[in-house]
Amino acid sequence: MISTDDLYRGPVKRSIQIAGHLTSISLEPLFWDMLKAAAEARMLPLNALVARIDVERIEADDPPNLASAIRLWLVRDLVETLSPPAGGRGG
Repeated sequence: MISTDDLYRGPVKRSIQIAGHLTSISLEPLFWDMLKAAAEARMLPLNALVARIDVERIEADDPPNLASAIRLWLVRDLVETLSPPAGGRGG
């Protein structure tokens, strides 16, 4: 469980290499932890997952900044994980 102090920490800036270029991304520690877990679950390096998210972001009609795209991707991933499979029976 995440403590209140840990939950409400401000963004932490880290450098990530995407397509051979370093870019700085500021995310709250909770989102960095979630991103790391998502990369590990997919057996991908963190940079590779961020690059995939960046490609999806760029293809959007009105792309947000990369940090926002990462947060949105993580929330969607969490919702998909918590949602019952399509065709499943709800209770």
